[in-house]
Amino acid sequence: MTDAFDGPRPSGGVRVQGVPVASYPRRVPEAVRGEVRRITVVGEEVLHRPCREVTTFGTPGLSRLVDDMFATNEAAEGAGLAANQVGEDLRLFVWDITDDWGVRHVGHIANPVLDELPAGQRHLIDEAEGCLSVPGPYRTVPRPGLAVVRGTDKDGAPLVIEGRGYFARCLQHETDHLEGRLYLDRLARRERQSALREMAVSADAVHARRAARAAGLGRG
Repeated sequence: MTDAFDGPRPSGGVRVQGVPVASYPRRVPEAVRGEVRRITVVGEEVLHRPCREVTTFGTPGLSRLVDDMFATNEAAEGAGLAANQVGEDLRLFVWDITDDWGVRHVGHIANPVLDELPAGQRHLIDEAEGCLSVPGPYRTVPRPGLAVVRGTDKDGAPLVIEGRGYFARCLQHETDHLEGRLYLDRLARRERQSALREMAVSADAVHARRAARAAGLGRG
């Protein structure tokens, strides 16, 4: 998911893996360690089928993948990134996002499952949404303003992450990816075609900007 915030980020605290922390670096340690990978784009098969469960935890390979996903997300100026967006068929995503109230959320989750919300909490919010795998266009997508996702971290410890507003949108967007769905799949046919035409025009410029940013971060 692309980051909707431009300019300086507001200061409202930081939550890492859902837990408040006193301070946290602007560049997450995982992004410093990781390598930038190519981001898959709409039409590639890995984006359009459900991903496999993560079954082995605490491995160097899984830790490297998390590091690389954070580095790739940072270079692309994203809010969140799913494993199939770097070509890995695994139920895993990362996030680094500031919500509507100025709280920064950082973390990763494996095998996420969204809670079914009670009818009274399913208030839909219409907001523009973009995607790193659909470089360029944004379109309005209605989603609930609350999301609760359950899964584990890379070492297998249980996680429950709650998000509201823009962070809730991110959690839902990334979970969709792991089911083989993009935000385009939630659009009417004409709107989807319009977004794809816009992407065809803007994609080269977006990719060039990402490459320049990766090089500037020393990850190119």
